[in-house]
Amino acid sequence: MRFLGVDYGRRRVGLALSDDTGTLARPWRTLLVTGAPRTVADAIGEALDAARADVLDTIEIGAIVLGLPRRLNGEDTDQTAAVRQLAGDLRTRTGVPVHLQDERLTSREAESRLAERERDWRARKARLDAAAAAIILQDYLDSPAAALERGITTSD
Repeated sequence: MRFLGVDYGRRRVGLALSDDTGTLARPWRTLLVTGAPRTVADAIGEALDAARADVLDTIEIGAIVLGLPRRLNGEDTDQTAAVRQLAGDLRTRTGVPVHLQDERLTSREAESRLAERERDWRARKARLDAAAAAIILQDYLDSPAAALERGITTSD
């Protein structure tokens, strides 16, 4: 089962995909989308539909992992409500479960990782949102909740 990671922003939405086993996340693409969460959900759904058409329906998403913005102290930000609305709209649009994953400092981590390989800030900026989505998704994939969803049991 594949997972889709989403880093929602006011102007850009980063997307990441897991491998078929739901173990490893990788950046996929960045959508330039503005508007209400419903508009963003439709754009993400259209990107998934187009990807399915390109690879003969071999991409089946079992769940979506959406980054939930929080302040460092754990309080909601001004975007948290919009992300929660987007989660509901994505559930409706795609028909798959949506999990919220804490995204604190993921953009900073993505920027740091990209800076190690890419000196040009314009090139980094173009890839930043998808890289942040991959970090959000990988954090979820490494969690016990994801292991349970994949049917993997762990023993301590």
